[in-house]
Amino acid sequence: MNPRPVVTVLCEPADDHPAHLEELAGRLEFRFVDRAGLGDALPGADALFLWDFFSDALADHWDRCDRLRWIHVAAAGVDKLYFDELRASDITVTNAHGIFDRPIAEFVLASVFAHGKRLHETWDLQTRREWVHRETGTLTGRTALVVGTGGIGREIARLLRAAGLRVRGAGRTARTGDPDFGDVVPSAELAAHVGDVDYLVNAAPLTPATTGLVDDAVLRALPARAHLVNIGRGPTVVEADLLAALDRGGLDGASLDVVQTEPLPADSPLWSAPGVVISPHMSGDVVGWKDALARQFVANARAWLAGEPLANVVDNARGYVPSRVG
Repeated sequence: MNPRPVVTVLCEPADDHPAHLEELAGRLEFRFVDRAGLGDALPGADALFLWDFFSDALADHWDRCDRLRWIHVAAAGVDKLYFDELRASDITVTNAHGIFDRPIAEFVLASVFAHGKRLHETWDLQTRREWVHRETGTLTGRTALVVGTGGIGREIARLLRAAGLRVRGAGRTARTGDPDFGDVVPSAELAAHVGDVDYLVNAAPLTPATTGLVDDAVLRALPARAHLVNIGRGPTVVEADLLAALDRGGLDGASLDVVQTEPLPADSPLWSAPGVVISPHMSGDVVGWKDALARQFVANARAWLAGEPLANVVDNARGYVPSRVG
C-alpha cells in the first residue's frame, strides 16, 4: 500500500467535512470534493468515502478509478451507489451497518404506538378544538411481520416483541427457530404470509429482488385492519397499488418514512391519502448520528491502514451486509 494512501471524500457541499478525520492526519491524504469535482479527485485515490451517502455520482466517473480499492458509504442502504461495473469488480464496499439499528427500531415502535393509540387522530381533533372520546386498541397480541432480517429488522423485532406484539420475519430464505423472529418466511412469497398481519414493517434493503415487493397482491392479501410501516426504501412499495388499497379501504393507513421520489413532491396524492403519515426520511437520524458515522469510518480506516479485516463489508452481488444470524 502507498505509504500515504489517498482518500477522496465526497461531500455536499464540499466544505461539509465529517468530524474526527484529524485523528488520521499524517497517515492518509484527504481530498474533499463535491459532485462536480469528483471526477478530478478519483485518479490516484485508494479509497472513496461517500459522506454524501445518497450520491450516485461514482458511476459517471468509473473510468477515472485507476487505484480504487475501498469504498465506504456513510449509510446503511447502498442502492444509490451500485452499478454493473462496480458489482463485477473486486473493490471492497463497506457501509454504516449498526449505526441506525436502535434509532430506526424506536421510530418504528413509535409509529406502531401512534397508530394503535390513534395519536394522529387525537392531534387532528385537538387542532379543531374538538373533544371526542374514543376507544383505542391494545397492541398486546397483535401480529407484526418485519420484512428484512438484517440488523435493523432484528432490532425492530426485539422492540415490538417487548411491547407485546407477536413477531415474524420475512427474508431471503425461510427458516424456523430464528433467535429474533422465530419463523422467517420467504419474502418472495410475501402475499401468502400476510393474511393475519396487523403491522407490515418493511425494513428490506433496495435490491432487484425487493423492488416493488409490496405490490397489489400483497396489499390485497393483508386484512383491512393492517397498517404498513416503511422505513426501508421507497421503491420497495408500488405507490400506485398502495394508493389504490387506501382508497378502497383495504388498508388502515401507512406510516411512510421513505417514498419513491424524495423529497415527496407537493402534488403527490400520498400527502392527503387516508390514514397516511409522512416523515422525511428521518427515522435513523437521532442527535449525534453524523458524529457516530464519522467515528465509524475512522475506526474502519485504522483497520484498513493496519491491514486488518474491514467491518461491515457489503456483499457486492446482494447489495447489503449479510446477516450474522440464521
